Order: sequence, then structure tokens, then C-alpha cells
Amino acid sequence: MDRKSESNIVTEKVHPLIELLQQDQRYHLEAYQFVREALAYAQEILQMKAAAESPEEGENHITGQQLCEGIRQYSLQQYGYMAKTVLNTWGIFATGDFGEIVYNLIRIRHMKKSDSDRREDFDDVYDFETAFDPQFELSGNDE
Repeated sequence: MDRKSESNIVTEKVHPLIELLQQDQRYHLEAYQFVREALAYAQEILQMKAAAESPEEGENHITGQQLCEGIRQYSLQQYGYMAKTVLNTWGIFATGDFGEIVYNLIRIRHMKKSDSDRREDFDDVYDFETAFDPQFELSGNDE
């Protein structure tokens, strides 16, 4: 086998996600993995909520805005007060970055979209600077 044939075999075996990381270096591998995990988390949370509200509906698709909120909640659950810092180290600085990641995954067929989904659905969903701040609740006991 000559070098050219060997090179073609290696090229054909490159995983689409590895190729994506080479083409678009804005986001780390962890960012893609995390968004996929957060999608599963958001679908599960929304399914439980939908089942409680109307048990006969079984919609599994979520909007860009819902996914952004799911990512916010999931990142706080996973990383607590460090959530924003962790996301930033992966190249994520705004909800629009979630859209870029999702649409990159759609492009390589690792996610699907509906006809009504748009990349812009992810823009400015919440203020990234404050969305991951600790939320303190004051108790009613003033002694």
C-alpha cells in the first residue's frame, strides 16, 4: 500500500467531531460534550414538567431558549459557583455560543433540528455575566 492510499484510509476514519474541532477551534471538546449532556438533562426536566401538566403529550423537542435555560441549570448543578468560569474555559461566553455549538453538531448530524428552529433562537437568552451568580434567598425569620 502506498502512502497516498494509507493517507486516504486515515482521513476516512476521522470522527466527524474531531474534524469539527479542527475546522472550528473556538470551542473545546468538553463544550460539545457538555451541551449534549445538558440537552438530555433539559429534555428530561421538561418531559417531567410536561407529564405533570398534561400526561397525554409526549413532546421531546425543545427550543433554543429552553436549551439555554437547561444548560444554565445543568451547569449550576454540575459546577456550582464555578459554572461560568468552567464554560468560559471551554470558549463559551454568551448564549449565542450555545447556538454555534448546537448548529455545529447539527451540521455533523450529532443533533437534529425542527423546521421552526433557528440559530438566532440562542442569541441573548440571558445575561451571561449574571446568570450564574449565586442566588440567595432570605428567610422570613428575623430574630
